[in-house]
This record gives sequence, structure tokens and C-alpha cells, in this order.
Amino acid sequence: MAVVAKYCPEIEVTVVDINRERIDAWNSEELTNLPIYEPGLKELIEKIRNKNLFFSVDVEEAIRSADMVFISVNTPTKTSGLGAGYASDLKWVEASARKVAEFSVGHTIVVEKSTVPVRTAELISNVLLSQEEKNKINKEKRTFSVLSSPEFLAEGTAIKDLENPDRVLVGGEDKMAISCLTEIYKKWIPEEKILLTNLWSSELSKLTANAFLAQRISSINSISALCEATGAQINEVSLAIGSDKRIGRNFLKAGPGFGGSCFQKDILNLVYLCRFYGLSKVADYWENVINLNNWQRKRIADLIVEKFFGTVTDKKIVILGFAFKANTNDFRESSAYYISKELLENGAKLVIHDPKVSYKEINLALGDFTYNCDNKKRFSCMDNLSKAFDNADAIVILTEWDNYKKLDWEKISSLMRHPAWVFDTRSILNESDIKKFGIKLWSVGDGLNY
Repeated sequence: MAVVAKYCPEIEVTVVDINRERIDAWNSEELTNLPIYEPGLKELIEKIRNKNLFFSVDVEEAIRSADMVFISVNTPTKTSGLGAGYASDLKWVEASARKVAEFSVGHTIVVEKSTVPVRTAELISNVLLSQEEKNKINKEKRTFSVLSSPEFLAEGTAIKDLENPDRVLVGGEDKMAISCLTEIYKKWIPEEKILLTNLWSSELSKLTANAFLAQRISSINSISALCEATGAQINEVSLAIGSDKRIGRNFLKAGPGFGGSCFQKDILNLVYLCRFYGLSKVADYWENVINLNNWQRKRIADLIVEKFFGTVTDKKIVILGFAFKANTNDFRESSAYYISKELLENGAKLVIHDPKVSYKEINLALGDFTYNCDNKKRFSCMDNLSKAFDNADAIVILTEWDNYKKLDWEKISSLMRHPAWVFDTRSILNESDIKKFGIKLWSVGDGLNY
């Protein structure tokens, strides 16, 4: 919405949320603690906030004054009931649609922006159409059009992705509504990049895009394990296969597994849809993408334990990075969380550092492991990295933050207990920089591991 406001100064954009604390953060004078960290976002907000970009908790008034409403709410995986563990929970989508139905004035275009299962627009339409029928009885003139326009940005490069997208989808049947939305996008996006589809193709395209990206990550991670077993180098293999134009180089970097709010949730949703429509073999195929991702995380955690001869009890292990990728503060479904949890379950003592994930959030995420049976703290979070390494037995790099590429390994070696290990799950370190100071190094997909 900030990018829309930037390129469409004639349009008033209001972002609403029922969470007052979150809205207060967006409206804070200093902008030092925004709810989302994204490179360039703070500077963009500073330029346009309170000009044509506003943040409010007054949902009703915002809907009344709106010609177009974007539904951009969370659609988490259901934890109970029908489809639990796979299907998306659409309660917030439905609640938003009901708010629009209740408070809109005149004709309102409703744009489905959340990542949703196929035919969610039907749910929204049914809610709105019910209101239209009610309006006729009450002789009110309120009508609606429903469009689907899913987002394809990547966290960490979101603004760049929005300003120069590969494509933008607009799905729907109402030509006037489609024209209104495409005219907004055309303010900065070439018309040939704006793809028009029906509602169901638009919804399915988002799920499918995320599934294909996740599948590539699981594929290259499976080959990383084979490289380690055979003496091949995953970086060399990735370069070789990525040089094939039919394959391409993106999403061929081995790591600890994919995370974030989308990939796992969307694949589980896809699995649920396939099973619902009787496509069991298709469902099994996509579910194995997640199974492989979980296996990679467990494999790395087990490998760390094995390098210490089967026990890490009371070993001090420094975790570098908790976000699921660099340049974001999002740690939802991050491999760092799962690997940290495995190490804690094996008795390790962790010191966790991340430049953007708040220590309050880390403490909440790992709260079950705060103390052991002797009431001793099992993990801590630390800003000062030099203190973090003091008497550490191992360092595990789980997020590819730039500052982890520039560490003083000579100094770190003098602080650690030996034999000392570094586990580089992101392949960001230079082998010679580590080993010359007497530190043992394991890198993902490195067939020449120590």
C-alpha cells in the first residue's frame, strides 16, 4: 500500500487494523520500531505518511469512504476441525468481507490480496451478495465487485519486487472493476506485465508459484546431502545445472530449509485441495516437498549432535540468525527455530543472535525451553557477539545476514573452547578463513567437509 501511495499521489490510501498497538507503531514519530522490517520501507513511509498514506483503527469509517477495499489478512493453516493441519483458516477473510458488506457505501470493488485457496472469492461473493439482497429489501443502493490480485513479492526485497514486478495478476469477470484496478497498476507497471485471468486461475497461480519455488529449494537440498556423501560440491553442481537456460539459477542455493509465512502454508493448502478433489497422487507429490524440508532441518540438527560424539548436553552453541532469511524480521516457520528447538531438546545451551528479530519474540517462541530441571536458563539472546562466543563449543549460522560474513575468526577462535566447530548452513564463509585458526568447519553440501 505504501508503494501504491507513492506512485498514485492522487489516491488516498488508508491501512486499517483492529490491533491498536500495531497501528500506533506505524504512526510513531520516530519510525524506529515498525511492525515490519523491510529495506527501504522506513524511508518510504517517512515521505508519504499523512500525505496520502494513513494508518487507522477506524475500520468502519475507512470502509465507508472507500471505492476499493483490499483484503490483506492472515490465512493461517487450521489447527483444528475439518482440514486441520492442511486447509487455510479463512475466518479473517470472511470477517473482513462481512465488515465490507456492513459498512460500504455505493459500489465497492473488493480485491482479494491475501493468499487464499481456490474459490475463496466465492465465499467473499456470497457474503457480499447476501448483503446486496438485503439492500434491495431496504431499498439501499450498495453493490460489489470481487477481484483477485495476489502478491508475488519476496520478503527482504519487497519494495524492489513491487516497483519492478515480473508480473501482476488481476482475476475477475467485471470489466469495469478490472479496468479500475489495472489503471492503478499502470501508473508504474508496464501494461504487458499486467496479466488478466479469471478469478480461479488468479487464486491458484499464487499457490502454485510458491509451491514451485519451495520445490526447487527441497530439490537442491536433497542434492546437498548427496554431495556430502559423494565428495561433490553443491555450489559447483548448482552453478552447472543453473547455467541451463531451461532450469535457471534462482532458488538453487542449498540451505537449512525454507521458512516464512507462505511456502509451507500454501503447499499444505494445495495438498488439501488436491485430496478434496480426489487427486491423491498429486497431493502426495507436493506433501513430499514439505517432508524433504523437514528432513533437511532434522538432518542438520542431528549432524551437529553427531559431530560431538552423540551428545551436546551442556555444550554452549551460538546460533547466528533466527529470521527465516536475511533482510526480514519474520521468523515464522524459520529453520532456525526448528533447529534451535532440536538442539535444546538434546540438552544444548544456546546463545541466539539476530539483528532484526526482537529478543522478546525469540523468548516467546522458545519459551518451553527457558529453564532446565535445575532451574538454569537453557538459552539466552545477546547483542554483543564477542561475548556470545566466549567459551562456545560451536557456532551455527542459520541466517545469511551480511555481518556474519565479516566476523573476526582469529579473535573468535581465541574465545571458543577447542575442539571448536562452525556449522555453516548457508555457505557464506570462506573455508580457509576458518580452518587456519584451528576451527573445524562443516558447510551444507560440501563433499570435502572436515
